[in-house]
Amino acid sequence: VATRATPVVDSVEVYWQQIKNTEPLSRAQEFDLFARAKAGDEDARQQIIECNLRFVVSVAREYRDYGLSLSELISEGNVGLMEGVKRFDETRGFKFITYAVWWIRQAILKALAEQGRIARPPMSQINDLQKLEKEAGILSQRLGRSPTASELSEQVDISPTRTRNAMEVGQPDVSFDAPAYPGEEATLHGIFAGPQDEHDEVYDEDEMKRAIRSCLLVLDEREVQIVRSYFGLGDNDPMTL
Repeated sequence: VATRATPVVDSVEVYWQQIKNTEPLSRAQEFDLFARAKAGDEDARQQIIECNLRFVVSVAREYRDYGLSLSELISEGNVGLMEGVKRFDETRGFKFITYAVWWIRQAILKALAEQGRIARPPMSQINDLQKLEKEAGILSQRLGRSPTASELSEQVDISPTRTRNAMEVGQPDVSFDAPAYPGEEATLHGIFAGPQDEHDEVYDEDEMKRAIRSCLLVLDEREVQIVRSYFGLGDNDPMTL
């Protein structure tokens, strides 16, 4: 019997209607649910998964032109999501999906590679990306932020150039102003906005900086420094170019 975490191949629209109104979890809710899940509460684990299924759909849609159907991509992405749930450390203090995206992408790319649906780029880049994304998931928990390309390159022991090339493979172009799903008015940005609370400004700033740090993975050192200075990351104050 298909569960909400595994869409039937020809029923993606029905699946989307089932999950599209699921409210995202706050950090406090995530912390509580992960603690319960680790203690063996299967209902808590399932709630975490269900509240993040929409994000899997958005990631899966980025890979529609690589050969697998959207339903197959979603199913593979859900496998990665569940792996992320198993490995996530909620005590690190950052949102689960920041960590889980690495496992979602890795699961999708692995499926594409295994089924021979990726003609370009070379398999060597796919293999590099899988190593980098696995290590990125580990480092993100250790550091409490997304690792830089230099940190990943050193940890995995591949050159900075190979690191950037591989990361570009895993980052298809996607606009967060685009519709979240065919026929929907809501955008990806609107769907994945967190719940409102008294800490909204700090929360939004933190999430923006995490997104920027993820983008830094495909830049060279000079470009990284420019972006860090412009957005005031690290010890830098925001400045104009």
